[in-house]
Amino acid sequence: MALSILNNIPSLAAQNQLAITGSNLQRTLFRMSSGSRINSGSDDAAGLAIADGLRANITALTQSSRNANDGVGALQVADGSLAQVTTLLNRAVTLATESATGTVSNAQRTALDAEFTAIKQEIDRIGTNTTFNGTGVFSGSATDVYLSDSTSGGASTISVTTGALSSLGIGLGANASNTLSAIGNGIAAETITVGLKTYTFVAAANVNAAANNVAIGATTADTLANLAAAVNGGSGAGVAYATGTVANVDAAAVAGASSVTFTARVAGAGGNAIASTDTATLMGFSSGATMAGGAGSAGLTTAAAAQAALTNINAAIQSVAATRGNIGAAINRLQSAVNVMQNQTQNLSSAEDGIRAADIAQEVANMTKFSILNQTGISSLAQANQMQQSVLALLR
Repeated sequence: MALSILNNIPSLAAQNQLAITGSNLQRTLFRMSSGSRINSGSDDAAGLAIADGLRANITALTQSSRNANDGVGALQVADGSLAQVTTLLNRAVTLATESATGTVSNAQRTALDAEFTAIKQEIDRIGTNTTFNGTGVFSGSATDVYLSDSTSGGASTISVTTGALSSLGIGLGANASNTLSAIGNGIAAETITVGLKTYTFVAAANVNAAANNVAIGATTADTLANLAAAVNGGSGAGVAYATGTVANVDAAAVAGASSVTFTARVAGAGGNAIASTDTATLMGFSSGATMAGGAGSAGLTTAAAAQAALTNINAAIQSVAATRGNIGAAINRLQSAVNVMQNQTQNLSSAEDGIRAADIAQEVANMTKFSILNQTGISSLAQANQMQQSVLALLR
């Protein structure tokens, strides 16, 4: 081999290999300190994309499990409240049975009826005031529990409904209703108030200008049908009535060719009384019409009334039991969904770990190897640099 001082090729080779060894040693130390095999996109670009996708799935499934557990919590609150309602109804059975016997005086029946009335009021209070996370449990509207694994194909919704709760709603009374007749159709900008909600009649082209607008139809029957749809929150949003309109919590409506019947909804407090007023005089609505409430139960003031009330109370117990059964089925469904999602989370976490996690045993072996190579590389570089010194021997 020719002696040269222009380039020290062995030294360059040693430097190059030492740089490679240093890079590998640094990567190994990063993996050991972080526990992750992938610390940057350059470590494994494809693996990083897959692992991040799996992590998104895991995050969504974890939150979905919480969503489902929250749904279970709300249903358990409802179930516990209905259990107390059943206890109250069992007490009502005792009162009605006692009042129905001939050995009780009318004065004593009055006292029994007072307690029976208090029981109904407490059922109404439970229906109105029972909440979960600030929202009424017995609102009558469905609660949608959203479940997802972060992909559009992996999303689903479980709707749970506890129903409205009141003494009237479970059969201890009757809903009030009132029928209003209509004779005309020229009612643009006029209003009708049902319960606490006011509806405004507008031309169909302007129906979406504001919430609670009702489209004026080609005929009186069409207009009344649009009004009923708005009150019920049924089909026709955006055409029959404004898209911002929601179902009336105070009443339901049934439209005929020339009349519309409002029936009180029961949401707990307020019994079944509901008022409807209007300025739609051209439709012939009787202004200030009020549904004062149905006859309901006569209470326990007579033996005959107590016997009739006993039938209603037993029906109420069956109604509450049926509702609790539906709630129990919904709880079981949500808990099943939680179990499935937890299993998915476990398996996806294992898959992500296989891609992202560092094999510590392998990395320890690599660190040992690269540490030795780093030391031998430095020694080799020193020897390569020393080789050039032999040229000086020719100059002696």
